[in-house]
Amino acid sequence: MSGPDARPATAATTARPETGTTARRWAERPSAPGHSTPRRHLAQPPDPTATTRPDTDPTASTTRPETGRPEAGTTRPGAEAAAITTPRRHTGPTPGRPATTTASGATPGAPGKRPRAIPWLALVALAYALVQFVLVVPPLAHALGWDETVYVSQYDPRVPAAFFSAPRSRGVSFLTAPFIAATPSVLVLRIGLTLLSSAALYASFRVWRPVVGARTTALAALLFAGLWITQISGPQAMPNLWVAFGAVAATGWFLRAVTGREPRADRWLAGCVAATALFRAPDAVWLALPLIATALFRNRRTLPYLVGGLAVGLAQWVAEAYIRFGSVQDRLHVSSATEGDMGLHLNFDNAWSSLNGPLLCRPCTATLGSPGLSLWWLALPVLAAAALAYAVRERRLLPTALPVAVAAALSVPYLLMIDYSAPRFLLPAYALLALPVAGLVTRLNSRRALVLAGLLIAAQLLSQPTVLTRVTASAALTNERYRAAADGLRTLGLRPPCLVSGPRALPIAYDAGCASAQVDGNNVSTTVAGILDRAAKVPTALLTARGQRPPHYARDWTPYPLHHTPGWTAWLAPAAPQGP
Repeated sequence: MSGPDARPATAATTARPETGTTARRWAERPSAPGHSTPRRHLAQPPDPTATTRPDTDPTASTTRPETGRPEAGTTRPGAEAAAITTPRRHTGPTPGRPATTTASGATPGAPGKRPRAIPWLALVALAYALVQFVLVVPPLAHALGWDETVYVSQYDPRVPAAFFSAPRSRGVSFLTAPFIAATPSVLVLRIGLTLLSSAALYASFRVWRPVVGARTTALAALLFAGLWITQISGPQAMPNLWVAFGAVAATGWFLRAVTGREPRADRWLAGCVAATALFRAPDAVWLALPLIATALFRNRRTLPYLVGGLAVGLAQWVAEAYIRFGSVQDRLHVSSATEGDMGLHLNFDNAWSSLNGPLLCRPCTATLGSPGLSLWWLALPVLAAAALAYAVRERRLLPTALPVAVAAALSVPYLLMIDYSAPRFLLPAYALLALPVAGLVTRLNSRRALVLAGLLIAAQLLSQPTVLTRVTASAALTNERYRAAADGLRTLGLRPPCLVSGPRALPIAYDAGCASAQVDGNNVSTTVAGILDRAAKVPTALLTARGQRPPHYARDWTPYPLHHTPGWTAWLAPAAPQGP
């Protein structure tokens, strides 16, 4: 079948059918004077025998996209009808032929290209690094904290490894090993961790962009990175921030595996769970529980990757449990004793008291400073509940409910099972809850609500440096006291190989280049007989606080006050050099 009647109909056809003769007569009418193009027929009926190609654009103009010149005017009636009733395919730019039309929102001079989007998430990561370099790295550039020395010393080739207690995992030691093997500089370690934490912030939240969108992803990263505890944790050799990054990435990859069916999402999910287990084995188990429960109902294909990633990440921890403690059960028992007999402990009050410092509240006798700066903590569960309600109304519950569930699971051991607290313990929960809160904010339609939300977020971000500078200065002062005590021990003649014991032995011994040992407390690693045996072979010192007497086995040791410390005293064993 040929002729204009066999052509696909235009998009402007009306509901009233016309006969073929009438349609042809209208189509062949000459155009109005002064117009070079024929009048478009507005009532052309669709031909049931014609097949419209899916890639044609019925509303395309008769301008040739590759030349930009209009079609010929009134030449032949049949040709005019054909030109009217046959829609042209709207072709894009071809090689060597630029498109004549500019896409909506395109930058002038760049036909067919959309304007480049602002990389908000990358800017957030850059700002996160900048805050660390300005406010955190300089005060902490000269000494390590207590727990940091334990992790860093494990693979330091210059210093004996400190006692590694049962609850710890070796992910931070693996992370810092390349830096500490290359140089003993604390500054280099701080800079390296700052760069790595900023990159991890970007990478972990970037996983969520296909799930919740670019704006929500960037805002969530900003809310999390704006917390003072997130900022001070970046350059520190501590595990909780890295658990937070692993939890955010693992939850995002799980959603992409379940909903988007991306072929590689399962593998990335397994890798993120395994990495989280390396940094803190018990937290990885709590992370996996809600993911496994969701997989049982939504997509069981992800279960082998979840379980496999968890098993790979826990392999080192399990092997160490059998080598050092006898079994996994024995290691868990020792871990519970080290943590203060884990059980049902409502720990909300301690978490609230330590929200603005100190970095470790054990025993937690601190009182909350600047309560006005802590209102975000009370608002966080309310905002999460509002985000859940909104997600239920939108019938898009899973991307909101899952991070809330994982955050709640990761909070269980720190809010319900121990009797002390530290602000860093809840970092994984803060990171995950930032996602539904950010989604709630980006869905606001009212300009007044948006302005109010922007003002509240700005006030929150501007308030955090107040806490950050105060806590950072306090941590730096404590670390410098450890370094001053180590300098005092070297002045007294302690040189490697040497041994330091006492309540603060671990960080001071590391700074002095000595081994450390304890006969009581959470880091018991030897006995009194072991201390005395070592004291007869290498220079040994016992540390006590101001006004504290040494234990019975060191009553005949020689006391030396340590200058630039809060009254600490070093008791040197008789076999040790007695000073210059």
